[in-house]
Amino acid sequence: MKKSVYSLMLDDGVVAAIDRLAYMQNTNRSSLVNQILAEYASYVTPEQRIREAFGRISAMLDGQDSFQLAMQPSDTMLSFRSALLYKYNPTVRYSVELFRSSTGEVGELRVSMRTQNSTLTQYMMCFYELWLRIEQSRIGTVRCAAAEGKLSRRLTVRQNRQAVEAAPSPDTLGELIAVYIRTFDRGLKTFFRLLDEPAAAAREIDAIYAEYLHSSPLII
Repeated sequence: MKKSVYSLMLDDGVVAAIDRLAYMQNTNRSSLVNQILAEYASYVTPEQRIREAFGRISAMLDGQDSFQLAMQPSDTMLSFRSALLYKYNPTVRYSVELFRSSTGEVGELRVSMRTQNSTLTQYMMCFYELWLRIEQSRIGTVRCAAAEGKLSRRLTVRQNRQAVEAAPSPDTLGELIAVYIRTFDRGLKTFFRLLDEPAAAAREIDAIYAEYLHSSPLII
């Protein structure tokens, strides 16, 4: 969303109070004034939309199914860690970046793991290839890239005709993203549980994705 410079006459005491609040909220004067005016005018800013989405993602994932909230690197990015049952208990990191635009691609999911183990990296790449093959066979083209054990996938809200009629509509963008991450993580852990049975792993992960599609008329 475009922002412009405006000149306002404000009381010095008001400005001092705004600056104190901005400092406490780890933001700046312009952003806080913009937020206050938007709330007063009942206008949803991109920043508010992102905060609401992150709040919903955190509520659905933090402390659930081994997910732990990681340090938030910026106002537009949220990260979680999830433990993987494999040698040395590696940790998978899920980072969600949301764009300020609310149309088209709304953000990007990045999956990574800090490891020097080449075998583990190769396994991660095998899972990414399997997951993306299943995903694209069921919903079509997905913008993504995978290399060196890392995956990046663009997030777009899609209509899903494969949902069952009784499936409820999600309330928020954050809910859609949280459900997708939970599904992805479930597929990843299934893959590692069945490393010695690749055909069985492929069948189970495909079933997990099918279950995901049946659960909501909107997907990411």
